[in-house]
Amino acid sequence: MIDTGDLRRGLTIELDGNLYSIVDWEHVKVGRGGAVVRLKLRDVRAGHIIERTWPAGSKFQRARVERQQAQFLYADGGIYNFMNKETYDQIAINRDRLGDAALYLKENDDCQVLTYGDEAISVELPAAVVLAVAETEPWVRGDTAQGGTKPARLETGLTVNVPLFVNTGDKVKVDTRSGQYLERAG
Repeated sequence: MIDTGDLRRGLTIELDGNLYSIVDWEHVKVGRGGAVVRLKLRDVRAGHIIERTWPAGSKFQRARVERQQAQFLYADGGIYNFMNKETYDQIAINRDRLGDAALYLKENDDCQVLTYGDEAISVELPAAVVLAVAETEPWVRGDTAQGGTKPARLETGLTVNVPLFVNTGDKVKVDTRSGQYLERAG
């Protein structure tokens, strides 16, 4: 059991027989009443997001989630295939369970597959990934009306705002938690 003070993003808990991953949480103190914790939860199996509120000090059942080092092999329709790097077993995960993580995956990337019992439920990505810019507008000197950034579509289909000097074909480092441009990669 974990307390409301131990909650954090990415933690998986069990509620009403379902697995939920914490997307966001907020500790709120209201007027004369007691403090409450507001959670935004993603159903790991179904993919939908719910919001619930509990009194501060509530206890939650932590889900026993194991991590396996894996390599992303390929996507076939809505199924993403990974290989366990120790046993060489292949693991298939539905696109719905990956959520936004699918936008950061390219072939041969390393990640961790999260399993609950024998069921693969999601993946955990490194903090940042390097992706190639597939398409972006060319920069014209003096064009700073947009605050020095422009949208760029990356090789995985993800769109991020990049500085004006980034061109099509460049490689950029992107934060997988926020989806923001970090730096140009060599």
